[in-house]
Amino acid sequence: MFTVFVLGNIASGKSTACRYFESRGAMLIDLDELAKSLYVPGSDIVNALADEFGWDILDEEGAIRRSILASRAFASPDSAARLNGIVHPVLIEQLSLRILDPVCCTVSSPRYPFAVVEVSAPTGFEDAFGLADEILVISAPLSVRRERAIQRGMEPSDFDARSACQPDESALCNLATTVIDNAAGDNSLFEQLDAWLARHGFVDVVDKEEADA
Repeated sequence: MFTVFVLGNIASGKSTACRYFESRGAMLIDLDELAKSLYVPGSDIVNALADEFGWDILDEEGAIRRSILASRAFASPDSAARLNGIVHPVLIEQLSLRILDPVCCTVSSPRYPFAVVEVSAPTGFEDAFGLADEILVISAPLSVRRERAIQRGMEPSDFDARSACQPDESALCNLATTVIDNAAGDNSLFEQLDAWLARHGFVDVVDKEEADA
């Protein structure tokens, strides 16, 4: 199955693009959600995170207090790298199973025309890029993304801390097979996504499925 990794820094429009692809028939894998599913109380990964960031990141039932973990893990690029070093190896293994699972292509399961993997933290995740047929980056300038995030209710200091843990825009775009400019933040994003779908022949597949429904 054709697989595209969608990358983008915070407030770039990456999630919007991924949800749009999902609405057009893609199998969507959100790495943040996949990572959260690994946080089983008592598991090796949870214990490793507690050892690294403090056992008070766990509640009385042993579940991760995500807000506390996030505040510590994204406090600096170094702490973010330590988080990724713990989570990414397990995450890559689980992602491989999802993408390569033959169940997705059986008669009893939906036949997805392509898979979309939403990658929120590409730094340190490059080892998984070999699983992708294409790397697509949703790009917008830092100032634009900061304004968007603040308008959505994020504290400026929180945005600045998280942004400091992410690659700069030019470095991110250098990872891409295709770059989609979302500086405008309007319908031009969807127009560019539709053009991408058409180039890859997925529009006809989706339209046929809708006609057959």
